Amino acid sequence: MKAYNDTLGYLYNLEKFGIVFGLENITWILDLIDNPHKKLKTVHIGGTNGKGSVASILSYILKENGYCVGKYTSPHLVSFTERITVNEEEIKEEEIVELTAFIREKIERKDSKRFFTFFDFTTALALEYFYRKNIDVALIEVGLGGRLDSTNVIEPLASIITNVGIDHTEHLGNNIMDIAREKAGIIKNGTPVITGAEDIAGRVIEEFAEHHNSPVYKLGRDFSYEKKRDRVMTYRGLNKHLEDIFINLQGDHQFINTALALCATEVITPLGLHVSDESIYRGLSHIKWHGRLEAISEKPTIILDGAHNPGGIRVLSEFLKTHYTEKKKILIFGVMKDKEYKKMLEETIPLVDVTIITKPDMERALSPEVLKPLIQSSELNELNRAIVFYTQNVKDALEKARDIAGDNDLILITGSLYTIGEAKRIIHEIF
Repeated sequence: MKAYNDTLGYLYNLEKFGIVFGLENITWILDLIDNPHKKLKTVHIGGTNGKGSVASILSYILKENGYCVGKYTSPHLVSFTERITVNEEEIKEEEIVELTAFIREKIERKDSKRFFTFFDFTTALALEYFYRKNIDVALIEVGLGGRLDSTNVIEPLASIITNVGIDHTEHLGNNIMDIAREKAGIIKNGTPVITGAEDIAGRVIEEFAEHHNSPVYKLGRDFSYEKKRDRVMTYRGLNKHLEDIFINLQGDHQFINTALALCATEVITPLGLHVSDESIYRGLSHIKWHGRLEAISEKPTIILDGAHNPGGIRVLSEFLKTHYTEKKKILIFGVMKDKEYKKMLEETIPLVDVTIITKPDMERALSPEVLKPLIQSSELNELNRAIVFYTQNVKDALEKARDIAGDNDLILITGSLYTIGEAKRIIHEIF
């Protein structure tokens, strides 16, 4: 345990360099360890929302088909090991210790003063791990943006761009066109692209793909889905037509994510990864993806959702309008400073009875004191039909919710993956 904690200390200390875009450092590290990514089959998954869900849907389907499947996602909720899985089994702590020591020794022998980020190192670690595990395919989620993200060193079988919304404006641009250009940067020459992006963003992606001679498969044009009932859909694809697919995930937005993943299975089948209809039905009926409309308690009902931008919150709000309508709703909301928190609150506050504003334990988190005058402003005050509490940490917010909630009520925790991750770590102490 000490070795693992020391290793995490080393990795997290790299976060002091923050977010640094560019492929120079990750390329340098990978070259030191003999470029494991060049020996892997991969699928690259970018976009604003839904990346992790699409990766998990593909992971479960491909695993059911008998493939050995790596998955690299971020951030984690409770444990660093969640980021790197093989066949949905998390990397072991001792494997992280060994791989970190292996890569660190190579770096320090070559250039001990070399600068690189947490995400550069962990991406290299994941790729080396997948190579050692002799996987059949790795599903690689973009960390931030696309064009200059550390994961963009791979040459994938296919690229998926789920959608494009306003998020991370300080890094990606403050309009849809600029953000779409960054997301489209994962498109490689001749590599097929699957996307759910619409309007301007969709056009930007198609232009990039055309420039790279890459075929584009667009949701609503080349493949589609139809909701049959809650968590059940029909898929009409490039060649497949599948009826009555049950998805073991909450929320209608998962129909979109599933359709994108199913199109990807059709695209990679002729590239050496055949996917049967049976594995699709089995995989989707078994899938788990933590922190996305995840119910973790019944009395009261407690739901964690990692919505952290207006698009994610809009999806969550649509879900609340049609589910748990008879329950009193208590919202716990903690958000990062760089998010569009006013828009997020405008979506959620009208749908709940009690709002508890809080702050996860990290520097990037927004202080509840900043939100107080905003919520008390006339515009948001008119939307708010209930009482608002302010707490300085997630534990206090959970305790306040516990004191307010009856067995038949709903507690919804959202605003940031960091907020729900912290809540998940300590919730058993309180409820």
